[in-house]
Amino acid sequence: MSYQIELTPRAAKELKRLPKPVQKRIARWFDVLAEDPRCEGSKKLEGGSGLYRAHVGRDYVIVYTILDDVSVVLIVRVANRREAYRGL
Repeated sequence: MSYQIELTPRAAKELKRLPKPVQKRIARWFDVLAEDPRCEGSKKLEGGSGLYRAHVGRDYVIVYTILDDVSVVLIVRVANRREAYRGL
């Protein structure tokens, strides 16, 4: 089953600010998450928030939630790993 990828306005803005090569790497991860959002390399965050994270290389993180009932992966943050978890 394939999922649809959707970005929050905040995540879309963060993605747009990143350098083009990083955007391309992240786009490849979006394809992976669309096929299997609980794939190897992703991890559920602690705290019962229902959020997951996937590291893109060493410096960037995708924070997302999975809406199984509508087959959507909602991207919440796309940021440098130092800043990705602030304000969640």
